[in-house]
Amino acid sequence: MALTERRVYCTLVYILYSLNREVSHVKTVTFTEFRKRASGVISDVERGEAFLVLRHGKPVAEISPPSGQRGGPSWKRPALRLTAKGASLSSAIRRERRREDVL
Repeated sequence: MALTERRVYCTLVYILYSLNREVSHVKTVTFTEFRKRASGVISDVERGEAFLVLRHGKPVAEISPPSGQRGGPSWKRPALRLTAKGASLSSAIRRERRREDVL
């Protein structure tokens, strides 16, 4: 396969893979390029990017953040706030202790 044909093939593979997997922002990287700059690729993945690793023009791996972690490290994202209707836990504990004469 000539170099131009290979580039076209890799582009088509990327497009078809993205459409089938519904992946929005996937960058392609060859296996050799991944080996040369694996640390940089992993750093990009930590920042929320996803990569499709190609070997001989065929996708062999997808490297992406764990589900639910796209968009940066977890400590930078807002946390889930848990709320429940009714009295707060501390007031319920105090009320229970007063009832049992613990306080």
